[in-house]
Amino acid sequence: MEVTRLYLIRHGRVVGHEEPRYNGHYDVELGEEGRRELMRLSDYLGGVEFSAIYSSDLKRSCESALILAESWGKEVRKLSSLREIYLGMWEGLTRDEVAERFPSAEGFTFRDLATRGVDGGETLQELRARVMPTIMDILRTHRGGNVCMVAHGGVNRVILCEAMGLGIENFFRIEQDYGCLNIIDYFSDGFSLVKLLNGGPNHNMGSTIIY
Repeated sequence: MEVTRLYLIRHGRVVGHEEPRYNGHYDVELGEEGRRELMRLSDYLGGVEFSAIYSSDLKRSCESALILAESWGKEVRKLSSLREIYLGMWEGLTRDEVAERFPSAEGFTFRDLATRGVDGGETLQELRARVMPTIMDILRTHRGGNVCMVAHGGVNRVILCEAMGLGIENFFRIEQDYGCLNIIDYFSDGFSLVKLLNGGPNHNMGSTIIY
């Protein structure tokens, strides 16, 4: 049976990662430690022959993907549909700034994202509707090959929930550390199998924020 393997990566550690901040579409850059994380991944995956490398078009993912692509002699295909969940008026703010500027945020938990967005942002259902058609198109295009994709914590969680047959409300039960590697096999009969979750050479280094 034909198998298409997706190597799904979260971008590396970003500038200002130590301060909890809602980045979403906010275009923060990859930090120096993030670059080192991707170099470790590049070495770790150096023996894999990839059909293509895809990335979100936000800087932190693009820069991460380019580190891999340069090492492997590949090009990066950038897609806006792979951007992180859009967090509306909270974009780029710290948790304290959100609490100060938006009284409506009091009592909000990220479990609420399954059914409603934050002050103009996307819901998890809307994120899923944006991401999954792109994933299915990529899998069809590279059927039987190995595909590398560098995206975001939220995007990766959507893909993993779908692959494991989990409802979107289980989104936050899945950890995605900076620079982590997930491996998913997609079979020609429609079955999918998660071979590796939040692993790779950087998986035990942790992260301080979700997005």
